[in-house]
Amino acid sequence: MSWVSSPVPGNGAAPRDLVTVPTLGNDQARRVFLARHGLMDPPSGGARGAALAQVIHGLGFVQVDSVNTFARAHDLILWSRRQSYRPDGLRWINDRARATFEHWTHDASIIPMEFYPMWRMRFDRDRRRLHSKWKDWHGQGFHPEIDKVLARVRDEGMCCSSDMEDETVEKSTGWWDWKPSKVALEYLWRSGELAVAKRVGFRKFYDLSERVIPPEYLNARLSDEEIVDWACTAALDRLGFATSGELAAFFDLIRPADAKAWAVEALASGRVLEVDVSGADGRLRRSLIWPKELESIDNPQTAPSRIRVLSPFDPALRDRKRAERLFGFHYRIEIFVPAPKRRYGYYVFPVMEGTRLIGRIDMAREEGVLRVRAFWPENGVRMGTGREARLRAELDRAARFATDGEIAFASDWLRAPTS
Repeated sequence: MSWVSSPVPGNGAAPRDLVTVPTLGNDQARRVFLARHGLMDPPSGGARGAALAQVIHGLGFVQVDSVNTFARAHDLILWSRRQSYRPDGLRWINDRARATFEHWTHDASIIPMEFYPMWRMRFDRDRRRLHSKWKDWHGQGFHPEIDKVLARVRDEGMCCSSDMEDETVEKSTGWWDWKPSKVALEYLWRSGELAVAKRVGFRKFYDLSERVIPPEYLNARLSDEEIVDWACTAALDRLGFATSGELAAFFDLIRPADAKAWAVEALASGRVLEVDVSGADGRLRRSLIWPKELESIDNPQTAPSRIRVLSPFDPALRDRKRAERLFGFHYRIEIFVPAPKRRYGYYVFPVMEGTRLIGRIDMAREEGVLRVRAFWPENGVRMGTGREARLRAELDRAARFATDGEIAFASDWLRAPTS
């Protein structure tokens, strides 16, 4: 780590006196960031019960996604950190042990149950936003439908949208693609009156929150100020370093203005420090960091040499712009790109070796076989015999996770590096 004197702007006014700001080299920054995301340790250890709940707690949340070409996003995220993980382990801690609950961060996610009291801020915000949005879309039927669906769940117990298939939706009613009961279920879930009690396949089953959420979390109350402080603290713990905007975006729980005000106060009190983080291209980005993080920065954790297949929704890569800054890895999911213009296929997975993203792989589970269609190394990555052997070993592990272990490679699967 190096130290330089840099001008620090003060709220848009003239620069304050020069202050000494540490610079975090790109390799150091990657190690700090990946350690916080559970990718600097070997993917071994327990992956059930309390051990699995601890992995999710360390990450902060795990995004849920329906795409299942190889494995669902949440399953692949957890498997890449604990390769003894199997999907029934998540269903156990969420649907039965109630160690987690499902709600929204930037997208639908599995979240540690102890975070539930902080989500009341999200419930209130979504209630106001969706009420305004959906009542205009769905006209006078909006409020009666909510009351009817809530009464049905209260009286008859948990249900999913398909339990209400007897309803029909006419084009002239103003309802969009979802039928009224589906909109009502989602509204009641997003606003906290209902909770997802379980999933079967990928279908959500809803029940009253009081019948799903343990009372110590359901009845806990925090002030808005306490929630903002928790959200910023918990995000910085899990990112290692971040701008105030990145702190707000991590859980998508608080406003950017709230995170910015927290950062100003935390800097003034010495609770956090500023650091210039070097990107893959050498450019610096001013960020916040805990003082204790700087104390240990010159003793970085050794990166594992093994190769891992990651989910496109992995928390380390979810922020595509940050992934490009930090790793020099330009990655977009090309699901909606028309086939003639699609370069990497319908759905490809990032591949990491140590602290480096070395390529992307197109593979899918088909009829019980993991079919590897193509691997594109990143520009400058040489696929020697050792690296290819490590990649094949990871794909063998992936095949045992997603299938009975059978794997088939296309004849031209190893492609030329990306440019």
